[in-house]
Amino acid sequence: MFIVHVQCDRLYFEIPQKQLGVDMLLVGRSDRAAAAQPDQPRGGFGEYGGDEFGERTLIWQRDGDRIILRSPTFSITADSSLAVYRSVEASNYAPIVAIFNVEAYGPDSAAVIDVTRLYTSEVPEFAAIRGRIDERRSYIESAAAFPENVEIQAAQTGIPAPEGGRFGAPQPAQPQANAEAISVLAHWSLVRLPDHPMMPRRFDERVGYFSINQVDFGLEQRAARRQYISRYRLECSDQRVGNLCIPKKQIVYYVDPGTPDEWKPWIRKAITDWQVAFEAAGFKDAIIAKDPPANDTTWSPEDIRHTMIRWLPSTIENAVGPHVSDPRTGEILNGSVRIFQNVLNLQRDWYFTQASQLDPRARSFPMPDSLMGRLLEFVVAHEIGHTLGLRHDQLGSSTYPADSVRSATWVHKMGHSPSIMDYSRFNYVAQPEDHIALEDIVPRIGPYDKFAIMWGDTPIPDAKTPDEERPTLDKWAMEQDSVPWYRFSESNDFGDFGTLTEAVGDADPVWSTTYGFKNIARVMGYIAGATTKPGEDNSDMKEIYDRTVGQWATEATHVVTVIAGAEVQYKSGSQPGPVYKPLARAREVAAMKFLNDNVFRTPSYLISPELSRRIEAEGMINRIVAAQSRVLASVLNDNRMNRLIEEEAVATDKSTVYPLPNMLSDLQNGIWSELSSGRVSIDAYRRELQMVYLTQLNSKLNPPEESSRPAAPPRNPFGRRNIPLSEDVKSELRGELLALRADIRRAIPNAANEETRFHLEAADHRIGDILEPKK
Repeated sequence: MFIVHVQCDRLYFEIPQKQLGVDMLLVGRSDRAAAAQPDQPRGGFGEYGGDEFGERTLIWQRDGDRIILRSPTFSITADSSLAVYRSVEASNYAPIVAIFNVEAYGPDSAAVIDVTRLYTSEVPEFAAIRGRIDERRSYIESAAAFPENVEIQAAQTGIPAPEGGRFGAPQPAQPQANAEAISVLAHWSLVRLPDHPMMPRRFDERVGYFSINQVDFGLEQRAARRQYISRYRLECSDQRVGNLCIPKKQIVYYVDPGTPDEWKPWIRKAITDWQVAFEAAGFKDAIIAKDPPANDTTWSPEDIRHTMIRWLPSTIENAVGPHVSDPRTGEILNGSVRIFQNVLNLQRDWYFTQASQLDPRARSFPMPDSLMGRLLEFVVAHEIGHTLGLRHDQLGSSTYPADSVRSATWVHKMGHSPSIMDYSRFNYVAQPEDHIALEDIVPRIGPYDKFAIMWGDTPIPDAKTPDEERPTLDKWAMEQDSVPWYRFSESNDFGDFGTLTEAVGDADPVWSTTYGFKNIARVMGYIAGATTKPGEDNSDMKEIYDRTVGQWATEATHVVTVIAGAEVQYKSGSQPGPVYKPLARAREVAAMKFLNDNVFRTPSYLISPELSRRIEAEGMINRIVAAQSRVLASVLNDNRMNRLIEEEAVATDKSTVYPLPNMLSDLQNGIWSELSSGRVSIDAYRRELQMVYLTQLNSKLNPPEESSRPAAPPRNPFGRRNIPLSEDVKSELRGELLALRADIRRAIPNAANEETRFHLEAADHRIGDILEPKK
């Protein structure tokens, strides 16, 4: 693409005429870095090899004896044959990254320029460290030129600013005076975008793909927003296997040679697991696993042509699957997965809390490599899905009949969720007597995944434009009407019901949580045996105990979503009916009863003095009530209460809805149920929960002053709108507190002991402060 010259400490590009005015993509990633020390600012730069610190589009232009480097965008567009194209061009004036004097001319007037400063100084669009870069301690390490890309490595040293920002963002605040310098070996891939752009495929909210966004000014009377999905370019070759074709260019994933040997086979299997999905799109062996070439010095894992499964020595309990795509069309150019080593610890803990009632192998630590490898395969396959363009399908597990997840035949054929892209981990609903095969406890590529890849990657030969593909895509998407598990939703504005994370059997959260709680009671009995090891401390016991209680709270919160919940199915204009269908009142009432009976009533099976006395001097009450408080906060969620008000307001038949006053009354009567007894006795767990209830109501009625709290974002992290708590809801909350104070005052003379009486008197006083706060 370019000829590159490294002379002494200078880097020169020799840019042929044919590469001027060509769209290119710059991707910056770290090659080597020092892991961050506590409280050390990173300046926008990650800690591990393979961390991406940015990407942007570039274009080189010639102006006399100067070369100008610009960074264009493709967010607004129009057909070049239309008159409006001139206006669009005038609004797309690309910012200048740098200007270079031509140092010499090569053959055919190729301009030779010194680009060293791009990689060794504070050019924001190239900087790996956000802050002050010391050019005296930064240098070019290597440069390599290939037919379609240039790969540059340079060591950058600098003092990072506290907040680094994204790649190419304005320079942040000044570095801290006492901040220490950091060094990073950074790698930049400069790749020429395809000369013949892939025909993009229109985005459809009914199928879960990442997308690029453009505004086209040449299609309609108004500016038309256009989204195109992110996907690999797959084209059929002349080779066929039955009715499947071998793609002209396969999707190749390389396994990091730094991966521990025992895990490499499982990672290779995670890659090839996706072959069945591409077969649904008509391709054979579309995705394959390879090891990096052993003796090729020109091969680099940071080369954007190579997609890697990177292994990172990190205590982070996670894995991620980012991808890089052509900003013009959405064509995926690179989809590297990054596995942080301690994701194995997370999988171990999840599997223990969710599946040890079924799998005896999980009841002893360490778990066998064969089991941990299977769990790793699941994680990697999920992240590969992201690199293929797929988003989280949180709707999936709610589309199966709830009781199907206890059917060995169903689960063997369909899995307990139709998508590996769902946050539906292990089958915590299944009971030991269900005799489900251990292999079927772990998620795998499912029916939705095959459908989504079919929808996104099947060629439509007769279509010559994205709009000509739409009738076929719409027809495929409407299969969701008859096959519920083909439906997609990552989140929705109506709440969590149906799009729960960490859920199994959530078509009926009350039913599934009933069985989930039975299993948690069993799991509590396995903790000591799994975590007590000669010569080892009790840190594992504390971790597993806390995560088991956390799993209980997660499952309990699933039940809350039934209240003010709705079934969701995204629809296009060709499909009749509502997108959101509110749940029946009877289901909401049953959910609240379950919460009062099984969640807010102290779960005694979670209380284990035998465990707690090995790990702490005190903390049991706080552990249990903190879990209950998490569930209570979900019940009292602002959006949930606002929806209950609106549902009643718009309902033509009021008997079909669960009014907010009824919900609040049921909740309060459950949490304060002791007040109705002739002799009132409230134990320590319930006393603490009741005070938490008052604290949460106080936060609703007397929120902090606006100036003393951060501004709320317009949407929460899952994309739903944060609507302020309505005044109508506040009135109902005040009414509940007035009724509660009257009940408390009637109960005080009937207190069975001093602790209960003092508690009730304190609650009475606290309610007064909430209703009439001191200014």
